[in-house]
Amino acid sequence: MRLSGLIAVGLTLLASSAMAQNQIASNDHHVNVVSTAPSEKGQTVQLFLRERVKGTPDAGKLVLFVHGAGTPAEVSFDLPFADYSWMAYLANAGYDVFAVDMEGYGRSARPAAMNDKCNLNDAQRAEYKVAADCKPTMTSGVTTLVSDWNDVGAAVDYVLNLRHGTKLNLVAWSQGGPRAAGWAAQHPDKVNRMVLLAPAYFNGTSRPPAAAQPTPSRGSAFNVQTHDDLVKLWNGQAPCPGQYEQGTFDSVWKEMLASDPVGASWNPPARRAPVTARGPGWTQKMAKNTKIATLMFSGQHDGQVNPQNVRNLYTDIGGDKVFVDLACSSHNAMWEKNHLLMFAASREWLDKGTVNGQKNVMLKLGYSK
Repeated sequence: MRLSGLIAVGLTLLASSAMAQNQIASNDHHVNVVSTAPSEKGQTVQLFLRERVKGTPDAGKLVLFVHGAGTPAEVSFDLPFADYSWMAYLANAGYDVFAVDMEGYGRSARPAAMNDKCNLNDAQRAEYKVAADCKPTMTSGVTTLVSDWNDVGAAVDYVLNLRHGTKLNLVAWSQGGPRAAGWAAQHPDKVNRMVLLAPAYFNGTSRPPAAAQPTPSRGSAFNVQTHDDLVKLWNGQAPCPGQYEQGTFDSVWKEMLASDPVGASWNPPARRAPVTARGPGWTQKMAKNTKIATLMFSGQHDGQVNPQNVRNLYTDIGGDKVFVDLACSSHNAMWEKNHLLMFAASREWLDKGTVNGQKNVMLKLGYSK
C-alpha cells in the first residue's frame, strides 16, 4: 500500500512541529554489569546510558534504544544536527527515552584487546601498517550475542528500577535487532512494543550462496571504520537525489570520533567496534514464539541488511506487526531525508500499536503515487 502524498505531508508537518517544542533534558547514566563477554568475563564493567526526557518522567512511557554492529547509541539515535535525533523526537512526544552502548562501543567499557592494532583483520592490519610478525592477543570477537543480551538485560533493569516501571519499549537498529528482539524473546514480561530498523535477521533463506561470500581472513577481535570507509558504504546505498545532507554526514563522523578518542588518534582516524564471536543466535523459533507487537522498517536501498530478510521476519514473528518499506532510504534511514516519516510512524506504533491506523499489514512510506 502506498502512502498518499497528503498523508506523507501531514506526517512530516507533525514531526517538524514536534521537534520545535520545548527544550529536552539530556542525562547520562552509567550501569554496572558483570560481563559475560569472552574478553572481560566475570569483571564488573560500566555501560554508558544516554537519556532524553521532557518534563516529569512517565513510568508508563519508557523507551530503550539498542544500536547496531558499528555505531554507538548516542550517535545512532541522538545526532545533534537539525531534527535527526530520534530520541529527542520521542522525548518530545512524552516518552522517557534511553539508549545504551554495548560493551566495546562508545563510552561504555572497552576491552583492552581493542587498543591493539595487531587484533585487526588482515586488510585493516595492512592499512595501519602493522608488522607481519605482530601476534594478536585475540583472534575471535571480544563479545558475543549472549554477552550483548546480558548487557541489554542490565540496561532494561536499570531503567525499570530507576523509573519504577514494569515494562518498556525497545527500539533497535541493524545488529541491535538480534540484541534487543533476541533478549525480548526471552523476557517478554518486560517489553511492551518493539520498533526494529533493518534488523539483522536470518531464518535460513535469502543469504548469498557460500560461493558468493568472501573468503574469511585471519580472525579479529574488533574492526574499524575510517572516513573513507563510511563515504563508500553510505554512497553505495544513496542513489536518490538529496537522500542525505552533507551536514548530516559531517555530524555523524564528528560524533563517531568524539565517542572514541583512542580510534580518533590513529592515522587514519577511525571508529572502533567489537567483532561479535559466533555462537547462539536469534533464531526463527525465537521469532515465531515472540508475541510482542513489532514494527519493522527496511530502507528501499539498504545494502547491508537484505530487505527480504526483514520481510521474512514479518512473516515469522508471532505478534501484531507492521512492515514498512521506506522510500529513498539506506541502512542509515534515521539520518536521511525520510527520517521524519519513520519517526512519526514509530511514535504512532508506540502510542497505539498501529501505523497509518493499521496493523498486520505491509506498507510503503515516502513513495509518490
